[in-house]
Amino acid sequence: MPLYRVTKDRLEPVKQTSFIEERLLERKDLQRLLKADISVIGDDMMVIAEEFGDWEECNRRIDLLCLDKQARLVVVEVKRTEDGGHMELQAIRYAAMVSSMTLDQAIAAYARMLATTDAEVAARREILEFLELDSAEEAELTDEVRIVLVSADFSTELTTSVIWLNRHGIDLTCVRLKPYRMGDELLIDAAQIIPLPEAADYEIKVRAQAQEIKKVRTARQEIFRRFWAQYIDRSRGKTILYANRSTSSDHWISAGIGRSGFGLNASLTEDRARVECYISMGKESDQRNKAAFRALHDRRIEIEQAFGGPLDWQELPNRIGCRICADLPGGWKTPEPEWPDLQDRMLSAMVRLEAALRAPVQGLRV
Repeated sequence: MPLYRVTKDRLEPVKQTSFIEERLLERKDLQRLLKADISVIGDDMMVIAEEFGDWEECNRRIDLLCLDKQARLVVVEVKRTEDGGHMELQAIRYAAMVSSMTLDQAIAAYARMLATTDAEVAARREILEFLELDSAEEAELTDEVRIVLVSADFSTELTTSVIWLNRHGIDLTCVRLKPYRMGDELLIDAAQIIPLPEAADYEIKVRAQAQEIKKVRTARQEIFRRFWAQYIDRSRGKTILYANRSTSSDHWISAGIGRSGFGLNASLTEDRARVECYISMGKESDQRNKAAFRALHDRRIEIEQAFGGPLDWQELPNRIGCRICADLPGGWKTPEPEWPDLQDRMLSAMVRLEAALRAPVQGLRV
């Protein structure tokens, strides 16, 4: 949206210009002005370094390195272009490189920027005052690094990337600086466009929720990994189905029955364990899958007698595959001390299912 000058009779648009047209440079002008007043792009930050690059075998420099009130480092990258280039990729690399920085290193960097007598003492005092701390022992920098991208405008490619990265837990902000010429005066309209200030709290809640879901999923995957590792270990001496199988972080683990398209799967839900033979000979094999299932179902009495109990025969009419299974009490929420009993029951059922189905499956003519 353009800027308007209010006159007596109408709103008069202010002429939009460009940093290139106005001969404003990134480092000499924009970066210098932001360093002098960083509140233009964020009122919770202080600049601790300019052109920061304390890395061996690397000559890259962060335009402005800042600190926020939550003791997080903030990487600020500045461009004067109309599309932002690929600055988000560059900034992510910088964020990773400073993520292990300590508070003492941040103080040292700020002292170098101050370059005054007793600079380190002054740097420590100013940073602690900014963080509202009495001593450096009370805090340490987090490894969460914020990123602020500043440009005359941003391409759709860049904004799409930033929105996606934000949804996946990377704290990225885009601030657009648009220059306007009004007579002898040069005006700059500074606007945060991602996330919109009005939606910032919502975005933070969504990101926190996504991170919590990811944390829960990771914890659950670790449960599955340990459970199946023990399951495989307990299978030794009982069956060779898992002889060359490694553990899995999925809720299921598979084995073969000697014919392509027929898989023996053991799986867990929250409160149920299952062993099954799943029939799926490919996306274009729906009729073959159903024919194989019905041929086996015709031998149901014989197969269930061999298994030693009833089986659940699921033709799954709205799906490509079919399932022959047996459910057992217990699931991934079973307390770990009770895992051996559940694993032994699952293995017993799997051994019996394989023995009951192997010959009928291999003898199918479909």
